[in-house]
Formats: sequence, C-alpha cells, structure tokens
Amino acid sequence: MAVATTADIEEQAARKLERYRRVTYRSFMFAAAGFVLPSLYGLEDAYTSGDAGALLIAAGVAGLCVLAWCYTRLVREGLEGNVSGRNVVGSGVVAAALSLMLLTSPWFSVIPVFWVSAVVLSPMGRGRIVALCAGTGAYCGAVATLGVERLYPDSDAPWYVIFPVLVALYTAISGFVVFVNRYQRRMWELHQEAYAARDALARLAVTEERLRFSRDLHDLLGHSLSLIAVKSELAKRTVRDDPDRAGAEMADVQRAAREALREVRAAVRGYRAVELDAELAGVRAVLEAAGVRCEIGRLPDGLPPEVRSVLAWVIREGATNVIKHSEARNCAISLGVYGGSARGGAPYGDPVVLEMRNDGVRGAETAEGSGLTGLAERVAVLGGEITAGRHGRDGFLLRAAVPLPPAHGPDEGGTRESGQALPAGRPA
Repeated sequence: MAVATTADIEEQAARKLERYRRVTYRSFMFAAAGFVLPSLYGLEDAYTSGDAGALLIAAGVAGLCVLAWCYTRLVREGLEGNVSGRNVVGSGVVAAALSLMLLTSPWFSVIPVFWVSAVVLSPMGRGRIVALCAGTGAYCGAVATLGVERLYPDSDAPWYVIFPVLVALYTAISGFVVFVNRYQRRMWELHQEAYAARDALARLAVTEERLRFSRDLHDLLGHSLSLIAVKSELAKRTVRDDPDRAGAEMADVQRAAREALREVRAAVRGYRAVELDAELAGVRAVLEAAGVRCEIGRLPDGLPPEVRSVLAWVIREGATNVIKHSEARNCAISLGVYGGSARGGAPYGDPVVLEMRNDGVRGAETAEGSGLTGLAERVAVLGGEITAGRHGRDGFLLRAAVPLPPAHGPDEGGTRESGQALPAGRPA
C-alpha cells in the first residue's frame, strides 16, 4: 500500500505548478506564430508587388526578429509579474516602426496586436489597458488610412470615413486579444494562488497541531508539577521535626512524578510513532531527489505495529547513511518473512528481514555510528539484530532481522516464505 507523505504531496504540487507554467508559456509562443507568419507573407507580398525593395524587406525581417525576441521577454516577465519598462518602450518603438509597413501591405495589421498581446500580461489597471488599446487603435487607424489611399487610389470612400472605421476596428481587435490574454494570465495567477494557499494551509495545520500539543502538555503536567512542588516544600519543612511524614510526602512526590511521566509518554507516543508505509514513500522521494535510484520490494502483510515501527526507523537511518556517507546511485530495499526464528525458537516467532543495499561505498566505510547503535538497541528490544558492512566490491548492506511475536506465527496468516532458510547473518 503506497502512502503519500507530505514531501510527496509537496513535490506533486510543485510539479503541477511548473507543468502549467510551461503550458501557459508555450501557448503564448504558439500564438506568436500566428502573428509572425502573416507578417512574413506581407513582406513577400510587398516585395512581389514592387511596393518594397530588397533593403526594406531586409529591415522588415530584422525588425520581426527583434520584435519576436522582445515578445518572448515580455511574456516571461509578464508571467513572473516584473515587466521592465525599458522592454515595453523598446518593443513599442519596434512595433510602431513595423506598423508603417501597412503602407505596403494590409498583412502588417497583426503587428500592433502582436505587441499589445504581450504588453498586457504585465500587471496594469483597466484604465491603462483601455488607453493602450485606444492609442494602438488610433495609431494603426491613421497609418492604415494612408495605406488605403496609397494601395487603393480608386477608392471612393473619403479619409474621414475610413479613419474612424479603422480606428474602431483596430481598437476592438486589440481589446479582444487583450481579454483573451488577460484571462489566460488570470488562470496562471489562480494556479499560483492555489499553490500558495495549499502551502499556507499546511503551515497553519502544523501551527494548530503545535498549539494543541502544548495545551495537552499543560493540562497533563500543570496539576502534577504543582502537586510535586507543594509536596516537596512540605517535606522540606517537616524533615527535621517529623521524618516519617516527610518520607510519606516524598513518596507521594515519587508517585506523582511517575504518573506524570507515564501520561507524557502516552501523549507523545503518537508523535514519535513512525509508519512503515509512509517512511518507505518518504525515503523513495528523498533518495530520488538526491539522485539515487530507489527500488522497494513488496511489503509483507500482517506485520504487528511494533515491528513495523522498528523497521521504519531502520529504513530512515539507512537512507540517511546512504545520503550522508556514500556515493550511491542505486539503492534496493527488500522485506520478507522467513521460516525459522532469529534466536532459535521460543519465545520468538518467524523473523521479518529487512535488507537495504546500495552501490556507493566510499573508501573504507564501516558500520560504526551512534545512529546504528541506537537502532541496534531498538531492534534488540524485540529480540532481533542488525548487521551492516560491505557487500561485494562497491556495495554496502544494512540488514535487520526482527522476530515476530508468537501470535504472528506461520498459522496466523500474513505473507510467509515457508521452508526458506534465514538469509546469511553477515554481509559479504
């Protein structure tokens, strides 16, 4: 059973946000093709019809390249929310110059819209957006009116009719493109806000849990410590005049202290418990993030909670050693229940064996360390043992054998490999 840890959820959310950012950015890049291709066709049309010479065509191609480069910068900065004013002004000058090609071909009508679609991705109010669309429409309408009179000299429509119509047309087109791009940018902002909200909720949950735990400890220890303080003071006062009473008071202090210790241990047991499924998932995420390929075998069924907790601690310490003390690129974790017993029979049952192998031994690596010493003590409480050392030429093996309680013997269900001998006790 795979259990998603907090690290897994965090990583998945970050991957989704980054994936949507790339999709949003690429969608704007694809849209750029819809502006650049008509402009190239307009250059070809102007050159074929003789309205533009080779030098002007070369300048137009160079201007399109510069504008496309400015467009990518404006889109990237707009999604990040920090657009440079210098980029806006520079790209605007290039777009205004290219828009003059409307005098040679109507295909260049896409140039001002191309520029506006990128500029509006930067944070700005509605007033500025309206002014931007109106200004772009007025400029393009004026240039296009001159282009109509130049390209279509036989037209009967007067300029004072053509001009307002073209201004309204360019303004409306700019407004439509602005609406589409602003909507898409708003969707990107919503994804960012959802990611930030999820992170804030996680921090809030941690804070609330800390407050709850502090209240629990206050409720548990407040009365007990007050009782201990009063009883100790009373014993101090009566130790000379009434030693028997002082002894009784100190006995009460001892009982109160033991009861308080028992209650604290019961309260923090849930905080110290380590779940095997969650630890396996977390170890895989940490190792793979560190560049170590992690393979985990099937988890046996029916393991008692105390055994699962100890194995989880072993896996955590083993993963820490792989990251801190090795140069491993592969790590394999296997668990299995074998017939026999770790200590030769009663009162122990069949042992569950955990093996962690990696291929990154660094020099004369040994198994000494306070971490493994503490693990050995945890495992020994359940009657098991830990061995660690080199395995093969460049490998390292951490192996823990923990016998199951008699109630979890071969007849009680769970995953068993009956008839198999226990793996060798020491790594090669």
